[in-house]
Amino acid sequence: MNQVTDIIDHNLKILFIGFNPGRRSAETGHHFAGHSNKFWRLLAAAGLTPYQFKPEEDSKLLTVGIGITNIVARPSRAAEEITKEEYRAGREILKEKLIAYKPQIACFAGVGVYKEFAGRTRVTCGMQPISVISGVTDFVVPSPSGLTRILFNDQLAYYQELVQLL
Repeated sequence: MNQVTDIIDHNLKILFIGFNPGRRSAETGHHFAGHSNKFWRLLAAAGLTPYQFKPEEDSKLLTVGIGITNIVARPSRAAEEITKEEYRAGREILKEKLIAYKPQIACFAGVGVYKEFAGRTRVTCGMQPISVISGVTDFVVPSPSGLTRILFNDQLAYYQELVQLL
């Protein structure tokens, strides 16, 4: 499977961080490309984008101050396939990205992603009380994956809270 290029720049408002690219994202070369993934719909509904971008428009996110990366770059069918060694290496690479690019908010797309990054066992969605990188606010939203059982409006509430932080 092909790797998916980061959508990243300096001083972004929000840098979204996923586990790793899924199979469809690897096939298309675009983030959150799974047919049932709600990421693009959530961004538009929360007012983070002027309309609902398509995955192939992911590079346009930079025009609205948003970027995307992952804790692990290697695509897989499921996050369960990611090894402890990949998480360990990815954690360090992600820390370096956050220090170098200094987004206002590091937004983790899933509680599990943040647990792996921060090394914390108790994590809830929303703003985190202590950030891993000084000067970057840590925020967690539910995974937008179609496998997530959280209702759309419940997910949207966290994206709206994210907008309020800006």
